[in-house]
Amino acid sequence: MTDRLALQDPRTQYPQPPFPEQPQTAPGVAAEMDPKPDHGEDSYVGAGKLKGRKALITGGDSGIGRAAAIAYAREGADVAIAYLPDEEKDAKEVLALIEAEGRKAVALPGDITDEAWSKQLVEDAVSGLGGLDILVINAGRQQFRESVAEVSSQDFDKTLKTNLYALHWIAQAAVPHLPAGASVITTASVQAYEPSDILLDYATTKAGIVAYTKALAKQLIEKGIRANVVAPGPFWTVLQPSGGQPQEKVAKFGEQSQFGRPGQPVEIAPVYVLLASQEASYITGEVYGVTGGAGIA
Repeated sequence: MTDRLALQDPRTQYPQPPFPEQPQTAPGVAAEMDPKPDHGEDSYVGAGKLKGRKALITGGDSGIGRAAAIAYAREGADVAIAYLPDEEKDAKEVLALIEAEGRKAVALPGDITDEAWSKQLVEDAVSGLGGLDILVINAGRQQFRESVAEVSSQDFDKTLKTNLYALHWIAQAAVPHLPAGASVITTASVQAYEPSDILLDYATTKAGIVAYTKALAKQLIEKGIRANVVAPGPFWTVLQPSGGQPQEKVAKFGEQSQFGRPGQPVEIAPVYVLLASQEASYITGEVYGVTGGAGIA
């Protein structure tokens, strides 16, 4: 494995733009990205922080969800990943990586915009894992539109169902299964605080995720369960070239960060590990920004 933790200049540690234009049809395939994202396949080294834990991650086939799944397995957790059937190629790679660590891997293909499936996938995860004590609600939809006039009711509906409704359905189904000491982690975005003009519906949902999770945290702490939010900035994931950004912005993606580059998914995985672990026993209702220096205030 490469030693990503060796002392080095973080500005040049990973690829910098310009990147080639690389349009993909949503939801996209991570393996076709140039440069390929680092999800930790060869670079994340675990330390047993989640030994014996049982995690469900939505959107676990690629991007930040994939990085979290790899990290969790290497920290000792069994992992179930939920993903769209069109993402099977990426998902199979993640499942193989989980199993390579000697951990149980559970595949949950389906569409979380369907309420019945969102609830069923939780039951299937609990059954497959033999319980549940880490819930990462991460799957998201991002499709840019240049003008408010172009954001159709269908767009708005699909983005809200993917990013907010599914979060509610999954959390609602999971909470009865979570024991004291369990952790819920949601994925928001710097867009919740500094929204881009071309991401009206996406930014709206990300602000909603922050509010929902903070409110949920107040309920769950009465059960001894923690809930927190991770708010990423520009991360190099398949969400971007598959319609999340115009191709001219994909070519310069991350250039405006203080690092001059986008983050790689493996760089945010340790935050998901911390929030899932018992080391975060006094952390709930918080928003962890990993924005490349942009902040979330």
